[in-house]
Amino acid sequence: MVVKDSELPYLRRCVELAAEALEAGDEPFGSVLAGGDGTVLAEDRNRVADGDRTRHPEFALARWSARHLTPAERAAATVYTSGEHCPMCAAAHAWVGLGRIVYVASSEQLTSWLEELQVPAPPVRTLPVHDVAPGVAVDGPVPELVEEVRALHVRLHRGHG
Repeated sequence: MVVKDSELPYLRRCVELAAEALEAGDEPFGSVLAGGDGTVLAEDRNRVADGDRTRHPEFALARWSARHLTPAERAAATVYTSGEHCPMCAAAHAWVGLGRIVYVASSEQLTSWLEELQVPAPPVRTLPVHDVAPGVAVDGPVPELVEEVRALHVRLHRGHG
């Protein structure tokens, strides 16, 4: 499936949430959970600055969906996100049975940016969602917004956040 123009507002909101995370002193990631009818059900931003490196928005939305949605509602939902899920978040997404993922920037793009910025590698290998959760439908990157996400990461790692 291709990312539709009608999905761009969700993705723009993800970029806004990523910017909010950066302004709050956190890493720039943001995500939106939309129901099968397109209704925004929940949203979150990265919250790892307190030292809990598991507080990714995609993980939080997976946990929220497990508490608030039926299995059928989870399967019909879409998670929009500023960056492709990390392995932890991809696993959580698959384990709770969420539907499609649409991301702005890929894991490969993020890895490239971090190398370019000379940021030490994370403790967990960056992998595409399909390497962790092969049954999840995934679309991205979204070229219209990639540079905005890249700019947030540059701001974070060059100290201009």
